Amino acid sequence: MSLRFFILAGEPSGDRLGGALMAGLKQLEPGVSFNGIGGAQMAEQGLVSRFSMDELSVMGLAEVLPKYRHLKRRIRETADAVLETRPDVLITIDSPDFSLRVARLVKAQSNIRTVHYVAPSVWAWRPKRAGRMAEVIDHVLALLPFEPPYMEAAGMDCDFVGHPVVAEPQASEAEVAAFRSEFGLGDAPFVLALPGSRRSEVSRLAPDFGGALHRFTAGNPAYRIVVPAAAPVAGLVQDALLSWPEETVLVDPTKFDAATAKAHKRAAFASASLALAASGTVSLELAAARTPMVIAYKFQWLTWQIMKRMALIDTVTLVNLVSDTRVVPECLGPDCTAENIAARLEALAANPSAQLEAMELTMQRLGQGGEAPGLRAARAVLDRLHAG
Repeated sequence: MSLRFFILAGEPSGDRLGGALMAGLKQLEPGVSFNGIGGAQMAEQGLVSRFSMDELSVMGLAEVLPKYRHLKRRIRETADAVLETRPDVLITIDSPDFSLRVARLVKAQSNIRTVHYVAPSVWAWRPKRAGRMAEVIDHVLALLPFEPPYMEAAGMDCDFVGHPVVAEPQASEAEVAAFRSEFGLGDAPFVLALPGSRRSEVSRLAPDFGGALHRFTAGNPAYRIVVPAAAPVAGLVQDALLSWPEETVLVDPTKFDAATAKAHKRAAFASASLALAASGTVSLELAAARTPMVIAYKFQWLTWQIMKRMALIDTVTLVNLVSDTRVVPECLGPDCTAENIAARLEALAANPSAQLEAMELTMQRLGQGGEAPGLRAARAVLDRLHAG
């Protein structure tokens, strides 16, 4: 009898992980069947989503509250569907507010095996989350190599399966040439500016990013500025750039078909001389492209006060954490000012190669050159299932 998996993803990043995992499961276990909730990439692997994944892509207290009753009903409906279909494994992917609530309801009424893909960052803050998660999760698939001991200490099985960034294609020479021609960049060096993918991030960061780049280009007039905007905030970024230096080039993905937009983004990352980016996984995308970076982020005042008191780490940049270095400079919280960012960019432009070794080490430790993360994740799921 073929194995049956119920898989949940609540946002695009989870859909990408889910699609790769499903492809790996199909490769290793022909005849496997899927049920659950996901997006386009999971649909490509044969999932018929029970409802639109977009219903779960809600972030922030203000956004969640109006939809709380609806989300609570979806949690109950999803748990009931799992209990009714009784899969061999329930796999939840990230989105812990939804995923772990479903898993808790399922575990309360069954012994269905549960796997959660993407370990919570208990090494950064709120370490007690691991213990609560262990009450409902049997097995964790970790993206970062230092995470398994934290999960195992809480009582869960855990396998490091590699980060999806190592499987992402890098720009070809032809893509770089086409990108530079399309946007009139010629051979000019440029700073890649990445002020975030959420409206709140762009609103908070764009003024300081623009001020910093004004200062930087004043002393380095050969540099252009390139901003590959995320599609959901492209209009907001365009408005913000009205006060940025004249040398700024906006790369708006909504103006191109999906394949061309992805190629332009790859080429922008690959051919930039240096980057200024909001804190987040984008640091790993830059590391994969071997683009030296400055990371900056401005938090709401209360969030910053809480983070200062609860943080267990002295850096938020994954390149620094994975490589066990501190070579990527950060301007965080009250240090996120135009003056501070410009100074870090100046120092980086003077010595961009200082980060290259750390970026290389980061990619190696995340699994570059090995088996694709989706296949590794599938193998880990099946090995633990058969062993148990």
